[in-house]
Amino acid sequence: MERIPKRVRTIGAILLTALCFTLLAASGLTDSADGAASDAYYQHATSADGLITVVGMDQRAVDALGPMPWPRTVIADAIAYLNSDPEARPAVIAIDTLYVGESADPAADAYLAAVCADGGNVVVAGAGTFGSDLIIEGEDFSVDPRALLAWDEPYPALKEAAAVGHINAMADADGIVRHALLSVEVPGEGTVMSFSRVIYEKYCEAAGLTPGPLPRTSDGFFYFPFTAPGGGYYDHISVIDLVDGEIDPAVFAGRIVLIGPYAAGMQDEYRTSLDHAAPTYGVEIQANIVDAFRRGFFPREVSRLLQLILLFVLCLGLGFFFLDRPVLQAFLGWAGTVVGWLFLCAVLYRAGHILRVLPVPLFVTILFVASVAANYIRARMEKHRVENTFGHYVDPAVMRELLERGSDALELGGTMTDIAVLFVDIRGFTTMSEALDPPTVVEIINRYLTLTTECIMKNHGTLDKFVGDCTMAFWNAPIPQEDPVYHACKAAMDMVEGSRAVGEELMERFGRTVSFGVGVHFGPAVVGNIGAPLRMDYTAIGDTVNTAARLEANAPGGKIYISRVVADILGERARTTSLGGSVPLKGKAAGFEVLTLDALE
Repeated sequence: MERIPKRVRTIGAILLTALCFTLLAASGLTDSADGAASDAYYQHATSADGLITVVGMDQRAVDALGPMPWPRTVIADAIAYLNSDPEARPAVIAIDTLYVGESADPAADAYLAAVCADGGNVVVAGAGTFGSDLIIEGEDFSVDPRALLAWDEPYPALKEAAAVGHINAMADADGIVRHALLSVEVPGEGTVMSFSRVIYEKYCEAAGLTPGPLPRTSDGFFYFPFTAPGGGYYDHISVIDLVDGEIDPAVFAGRIVLIGPYAAGMQDEYRTSLDHAAPTYGVEIQANIVDAFRRGFFPREVSRLLQLILLFVLCLGLGFFFLDRPVLQAFLGWAGTVVGWLFLCAVLYRAGHILRVLPVPLFVTILFVASVAANYIRARMEKHRVENTFGHYVDPAVMRELLERGSDALELGGTMTDIAVLFVDIRGFTTMSEALDPPTVVEIINRYLTLTTECIMKNHGTLDKFVGDCTMAFWNAPIPQEDPVYHACKAAMDMVEGSRAVGEELMERFGRTVSFGVGVHFGPAVVGNIGAPLRMDYTAIGDTVNTAARLEANAPGGKIYISRVVADILGERARTTSLGGSVPLKGKAAGFEVLTLDALE
């Protein structure tokens, strides 16, 4: 099976990662966290301008009047008191509680309806009950998950005397109120607008203003920004203050007065996008929606599909950007993306478009952290590979520079480089090995190979290979070096000098000795990782290598043969003896000058 190229595997991994992040966002698993993040980013409390006042059916009223429901004369007295001065009465009085069906006190029902009719500025509430319903059309059927199962409306006399709006408040899937239901289609009644919209339109009518356009909806809902948190519209005025005449009704002149439940235990508390922690009463949510209608600012969520496409493209692009990127550059790319995204969200929000705040920063951060970790692991693995590949045959100083270059040093292939090449072989080894037992032969050859290796490393060379009792090394690769020819010749001199001591020891132990023949040449060669991806060697090939091998093959024991080009580079630093063209080298034309290296400064 053909191995998939590394580049293809990398592209595939980045594509798969971007796709997984996009599918995770599309699955809805991040919606709750994103809702909290988006709420914190977009929703900011401001001070209400005082036009809207909430009068609470609060604990003081409960203490004075007893548990709800109260007699309908209570709210009728409150409305009558607010409208007692025709010249200074509220623009709108909105009652955020249901008065469904006639009560046991017909006089109270008639009184409430009459007060509302006389005022002409009252809005009362209706409410729908929603649930799943089976829709049958001929032989086809479907399920409507948000069907209107029941409609509770004011009793007939009150319905005729006041405007009616629905008070249904519906939280999102995470239990947070961010959206409002604009209208309800009631069979036999038609369209019933929201309580807040009816209040707003009645206020515009009283103030001589033209109502703003209806917000665009999605499945009947629209997103609205909050103005004030819980308590922002409440001045601690209780409905009992109106019933007992404890406050001047002129205070409410020209204002919108919302009267509704404002005490714990009345089952009218919600968590809102402005404050997930503290509850907000339903009457204050209505006040916020009225203010939203007054401002006419209703931002809409950008298409979910478009946002997912944008998330995929960003993750894909940054996946390639982070690849093999230095940490600082990757950090700047990450920070720039996150800050840029938040800035884009803010700009588009002001323009009326809502982007999800969390997915891009979240997944880009995961991508950044993962890429930094992957780059670190990859760098460690590359260092380990370089050390494994070169550690046994290059000088430690050369190794440090190779580690800085990383995986480039391990790419299959070679480059043309001028190098100094050294070959060294043991003279007389074959004869000696025939006279000694194998363990002794191995011991002797290991002594000589250790000596040649130490001389090469000490002089900053690259040990290419051992071929039997022959050693090959070169200089000026894998990294450029100063004076590679001198280092090669110094290694050759050290080998010859070191072989004398080893030879004396062998003579003493075995009555036999050996010596080195060395050849050094300088010139161009192809140097690099040569072989196959599964088995490659860092080596040098070319005529320069062959010439050095021919010089070594002809060098007697204890002699170093060099070429004229080597002698010229050494110049006055070396003492040489020219052999002219008397040493024929295989593959070289007659007259190729060979010299012996006798001494080196």
